[in-house]
Amino acid sequence: MDQYYKSAVDTEQASKVPEVTLGFWIVKILATTLGETGGDAVTMSMNLGYLAGTAIFAAIFAAAATAQMSAKRFHPLLYWAVIVATTTVGTTLADFVDRSLGIGYLGGSSLLAALLVASLALWHRTMGTVSIASINSKSAETFYWVTIMFSQTLGTALGDWMADSTGLGYAGGALVFAAGLAVVTAAYFLTKISRTVLFWVAFVLTRPLGATVGDFLDKPLDHGGLALSRYTASASLAAIMVLLIVLVPQRSGEHPA
Repeated sequence: MDQYYKSAVDTEQASKVPEVTLGFWIVKILATTLGETGGDAVTMSMNLGYLAGTAIFAAIFAAAATAQMSAKRFHPLLYWAVIVATTTVGTTLADFVDRSLGIGYLGGSSLLAALLVASLALWHRTMGTVSIASINSKSAETFYWVTIMFSQTLGTALGDWMADSTGLGYAGGALVFAAGLAVVTAAYFLTKISRTVLFWVAFVLTRPLGATVGDFLDKPLDHGGLALSRYTASASLAAIMVLLIVLVPQRSGEHPA
């Protein structure tokens, strides 16, 4: 899904968003899975709780996002560090909203979906587009990361709702979201639906896919998981991510001046 980069925009700064290729989506799914296992490691395995976990990861996200927005050019490791930060804080924040506040998975998903739509609507109203080709100014970059934060948090709540409330379990939920991504991929190749719309739908769907896969890896056997160590799963996912980022060349997307 890399053709949406083609729209013409007035470049104010160098693009710091990677070209969207198959490699992008593979690393994105790994990042979302890492966000789930890493978030659970802090809140559950370390027994710090959802509120403390959210505060810790929010601080990490703020530091990483500040570094990313201050950078003058695209740095793959820095970009993906921010993505992982959004997935971890998204995991703990969604769990806090759904469980600690008692809103429930459906209520939390509905609230976060409304916030995501509002973010996209405000972005479009302010900048005239939500295309990733427009991420060439501080304002657009701010909207980009706020929208990603909402999408990652929504994905966690949606994944939990699909796995727990529908009775499908983690593996079943993962298959549902994988099927959704397959439909988006088919729409990309077979229809003329806006590439920007398809990108954001796919971006949202990768999060609950990663969330359900992460839960499948580390949840107890009697809860439908494999009961793997959250620390081992997180370290393994992080190592694979770094290996792919280093070995597979990444560059920023092509943005016409």
